Amino acid sequence: MVFSLNRLLQEPAPLAALERQSWHPWLVVGLVSIGAFVGQLDATIVQLALPALGRAFGAPLQQVSWVALSYLLAFASFLPIFGRLCEIHGRKTLYIAGYSLFISASALCALAESFGQLVAFRFLQGMGGALLGANSIAILVQAVPEAARGRALGYFAAAQAVGMSAGPALGGFIVEALGWRWIFGLTVPFGVLAILAGWLALPRGAVGGEKPAFDWGGALLIGPALILLVATLNHVSSWGLASPLTLASLCVAALLLWALRRREAHTAAPLIDPRLFTASAFRWGVLGVVLGYALLYGVFFLMSFGLAHGYGESAREAGLRLALVPVALGLTAPFSHAVRAVLGRWIGPVGMACALAGLAMLWLTFGRSPDHHIWDTVSFLLIGFGLGLFVAPNSTATLAAVSAGLAGAAGSLLNLMRVLGTSLGVAAGASVLTWRLKVETGSARDWLASDGAGLLAAVRTSLPLLALMALIAAFAAQRAAGATRR
Repeated sequence: MVFSLNRLLQEPAPLAALERQSWHPWLVVGLVSIGAFVGQLDATIVQLALPALGRAFGAPLQQVSWVALSYLLAFASFLPIFGRLCEIHGRKTLYIAGYSLFISASALCALAESFGQLVAFRFLQGMGGALLGANSIAILVQAVPEAARGRALGYFAAAQAVGMSAGPALGGFIVEALGWRWIFGLTVPFGVLAILAGWLALPRGAVGGEKPAFDWGGALLIGPALILLVATLNHVSSWGLASPLTLASLCVAALLLWALRRREAHTAAPLIDPRLFTASAFRWGVLGVVLGYALLYGVFFLMSFGLAHGYGESAREAGLRLALVPVALGLTAPFSHAVRAVLGRWIGPVGMACALAGLAMLWLTFGRSPDHHIWDTVSFLLIGFGLGLFVAPNSTATLAAVSAGLAGAAGSLLNLMRVLGTSLGVAAGASVLTWRLKVETGSARDWLASDGAGLLAAVRTSLPLLALMALIAAFAAQRAAGATRR
């Protein structure tokens, strides 16, 4: 059986005529950048479509949020597992398998006939996304000469930023013009082309060397722990904060995380290296990463419902407005290191102060001002600008806190924490919006039955949760930067 698996995973050689070309490494960069673009596009495009999906299936907030959460949790749960399997068995074949799974699941999502089917297919799509995410940077680094890697990684990061920025606007146009099924179906033909090009152009993985062991215990613990934690946060407003179900779920999640920590501390090849957490700067930086992305996707979740159902804007108009956040983030991030040279360890708090100003403006004007379009635009720009100042410097300080030998493990963990933060932002947004909707309307009516004014008030009074995230993230980033300097 092992022999058969090894033959199945044997990597095909790239086309010799392509491999001889001087531009072959940049073809590889383009292919993995397309994967990065598609991954970020999918993460943001679905956020804008959630109200349309909720109406199509008659789903309450805490159910419709699972369209996003099932993908994100599958991605987070399988990312470290697939990363290790790719180290053992090679990257090219598994990267192509990831594309195949991603586009197959995308097609199934487009054809889903029930809400349960859609959530299940989104989970499969997240597994495919995890296979792509576990391999992309490693394939890029192997293919490109060291002198050109900085430029190649810049293109890769730019593709991610463009995908994140295009998602809301493109999603709005597609939902309005073609319907929600096409946000999944349109990725299929591009994925087929990427599979064919990848088969012909991607290099084989490095051969030789000792293969790392696989941590089966960690693999069995990490997924259930993350899923149970996020599911509890997503449903806490309907279960009740002190209900037996909430408390039992939190206790089981804590037990699984404790068992994972013990397992990783006593295994020779852990999925998550516990040595990373010995540095306080790394611990604080990781907290900042989680909260920064939770803030970003919490804004996406709340505002997609506020704009589409509260104000009754078209999907196209809401998508264009929401796109201001990632566009401002993407335009600001490249200059954040220059700003960091001036502000030093205070760049994180300054960035989050900008985001807090945007949240405060939304809290004062959302659903209250006749000029809300102007105020919303300024608010979204401030939030995106603040996150652009925050994300890259905080990640840099976090990575600088560990030794060079742990840099690869630290980078993989930061990718995991970004996805976990995204999941927590969606779950927290769904739970607090459900709670505030009950308070504002004085009933247990679902969002579909509530009027626009009630939903706008619920969205506005949910914003203090995001402000709390920003405050804690600012403190964490300042501590990470300060500890790194010492």
